[in-house]
Amino acid sequence: MSAEGNTQDPRSEASKKRDLIARGDHTPTPAGKVTFFILRGLEPFLQYSTLAHGLGTSAFHRLGLRTLPPGPPSHTGIALIDGLGLSPYRLVLLGMSIGAAVKQNIWVSALSGEPMPVGGAVAVGAFNAFFNSVSTYAFLLTATSASTRSNFPQPALIIGSSLYVVGILTELMAEIQRKRFKSDPRNKGKAYTGGLWQFARHINYGGYTLWRAGYAMAGGGFMLGAVVGAFFLTDFAARAVPILNEYCEIRYGAAWEKFKRDTPYRLIPYVY
Repeated sequence: MSAEGNTQDPRSEASKKRDLIARGDHTPTPAGKVTFFILRGLEPFLQYSTLAHGLGTSAFHRLGLRTLPPGPPSHTGIALIDGLGLSPYRLVLLGMSIGAAVKQNIWVSALSGEPMPVGGAVAVGAFNAFFNSVSTYAFLLTATSASTRSNFPQPALIIGSSLYVVGILTELMAEIQRKRFKSDPRNKGKAYTGGLWQFARHINYGGYTLWRAGYAMAGGGFMLGAVVGAFFLTDFAARAVPILNEYCEIRYGAAWEKFKRDTPYRLIPYVY
């Protein structure tokens, strides 16, 4: 069922069209969720092919751009990891791709009750592949790479990885907490305001913004991290948060107004 045809969603048609999720709709969409799961599971192989074998870099070379040499492979003592043949820096970037895929597949298979049509699954898969590839290619190109020094780890990788870990764990933990609350029949019709959500009304969006910025920073340095972080922060602030706020105001009424008074931050505690 589309957002336009969802009778459980009391918002205006304009808001429904701008939202990416059919709020209040729990129509089963097994084909779409399986498609999502498969596409997200395959995407790290794309990043590995690029990091290990330079997939697509010939196009940059034809433009006169240079890419980094492979670098010495990692020696962790774990055959599966060492067999990848990736340098420590590239291994971290691949790990970020895998972590994002795992997190999002947990979400679609166990945490999200809303529909996931096949077309939406393909679009989300392409969206994630694009942004992950931006970070990967930014790292490989000498003109944009965050790996500008011989020492390891480097500042952009340390800070970017920290943002990534904090952001992705925040998003996942917040969604698990909300799922547990919503699964209790006694909480039917109530907004979840506990756990991590007491620090920001849309803490899951804030977590997503942080890990996306961290991933980009690890690949392309502080400037790319700032650009990607600003992109998602702007999108959430200008589109996702207002349309979700409209839904919650109508659905939860006075309880939502109290939550807004008690929790002034929207995305990132003490920041925004």
